[in-house]
Amino acid sequence: MQVDQNLSNFSDIAVQTAFVVYALALVLSLVYYGRMQSIIEAMRARTAAAPQQRELATVGASADGAVLGDVPPTASTADDDLAKKQENADKLGGMTQMLLWLGIALHLAAIVLRGLATGRFPFGNLYEYMLMVTAGAMVVATIAMQRKEWRTLWPWLLTPILALMFYGSTKLYAESAPVVPALQSHWLPIHVTVVSLGASIGVVSGIASLLSVLREFQPKRGESGFFGALARPLPSAKKLDRLAYRLGVVALPTLGLGIVLGAIWAESAWGRYWGWDPKETVSFATWILYAAYLHARATPAFRKAAPYINIAAMLLMVFNLFFINMVVSGLHSYAGLN
Repeated sequence: MQVDQNLSNFSDIAVQTAFVVYALALVLSLVYYGRMQSIIEAMRARTAAAPQQRELATVGASADGAVLGDVPPTASTADDDLAKKQENADKLGGMTQMLLWLGIALHLAAIVLRGLATGRFPFGNLYEYMLMVTAGAMVVATIAMQRKEWRTLWPWLLTPILALMFYGSTKLYAESAPVVPALQSHWLPIHVTVVSLGASIGVVSGIASLLSVLREFQPKRGESGFFGALARPLPSAKKLDRLAYRLGVVALPTLGLGIVLGAIWAESAWGRYWGWDPKETVSFATWILYAAYLHARATPAFRKAAPYINIAAMLLMVFNLFFINMVVSGLHSYAGLN
């Protein structure tokens, strides 16, 4: 089928526009992050000063007839200022969420346009797969983190997503073209969709585990130093670990289903279900790590090690995405870089 170059160009423009929108959302999320730091510091200072204010109010009661426990007039002013700061921060967080949805819409439009331009599902090379994984990660994260308490996670998620999109659009970019004969199968959209979805969920889960480890070393109200200031606006380690676990529960069967579907496709294409090809081997090892993570998370004796296993699974998945696809030669070498 002939490639529609106009639609292909529109797809590229949509990717670039989505990147700009995500970058603006990252800037706003960083400003929001900084404001939440100042709000938390002000709230803690207010809490620490409360006993002293009550003591001053008690002392002043004998002098001017105030009721025991009255709060000095400056307290209400401080509360109003704090409430105003919180309201402004909430508006900033809402603007960030709107930009994220706009970026996701453009991101998905780029994938659809790419598919329409080539008359096939846009899973033919590593550039298109990168678009799928990053879009999936953004959709998963936006759905999983709708509550206000998760908004401080966006700088940590947007940074690697933007890095992947930039690298994919510059180093991995491939012109719109029909897929190679080996990929001309009805199994292509089924297998790659499931695998990319599992990878998207795994990336978000791994980042949540990474932040839970940071929070574990910098607990709430016990932060210190540079990393303490960095971790202050984040939710508690327990909440981050719970988020990572819930996503991991979905990632494990999704990746497992993707591997099974790939094996079925391999049997129809190569006459065998499994051949320990580098891609197959590392994918299976990644699935084993996710299974080990869920087992460790459910076992009290290994629960502290669970986040580290989840992080290792995410890193192995990234290794599989880049090194195995781009360096190691195998039956899955369809990156489209040659």
